[in-house]
Amino acid sequence: MASVAIYGLAALAEIGGCFAFWAWLRMGRSVWLLAPGMVSLALFAWLLTLIPSEAAGRAYAAYGGVYILSSILWLWIVESRVPDRWDVSGAAICLAGAAIILFGPRG
Repeated sequence: MASVAIYGLAALAEIGGCFAFWAWLRMGRSVWLLAPGMVSLALFAWLLTLIPSEAAGRAYAAYGGVYILSSILWLWIVESRVPDRWDVSGAAICLAGAAIILFGPRG
């Protein structure tokens, strides 16, 4: 279950870092948001190296579902936009796929 926590923290770091760029370019916020945004993106990359996997691609693939779910939560909590049934359904399907990749038995 440590992987779930690491993925959650990685998603928060990636979305926060990307949102810093979004806020600067799309919302007219200060360019100084880029400094913590870049630190956040570096933290994201480091966190993914902590995932116990013999292959980076598998760790990244499983992370994709977590990222999608986290993005929908960001939409709801940070941006105050309620996800619709398509957002929720799509995130659930992606999270199921991520769980299969992450927890599937390896032979």
